[in-house]
Amino acid sequence: MAPDDPDGITQTLTRLRVEHRELDQAIVRLHEDIASDELALKRMKRRKLQLRDAIARLESAQIPDEPA
Repeated sequence: MAPDDPDGITQTLTRLRVEHRELDQAIVRLHEDIASDELALKRMKRRKLQLRDAIARLESAQIPDEPA
C-alpha cells in the first residue's frame, strides 16, 4: 500500500477497526470466564494495542500536511 493511496488506506483502516472490535469482544468474553487463559488474554490485549496504534498512524496519514 502506497502512502498516497487513499482507497488502500481506507480499506486497511476498515480491516483494522473490525479486527480491533472483534478482539475487544473476545477480551470481554475471556474476562467473564473465570478459568480463562491469562497468557491468551495478555496476547489479545497486546494485539489490540498494536491495532490501535496502526489505526492512529493511518488516520494521521490521511490528514493532508499544511504548507509551511
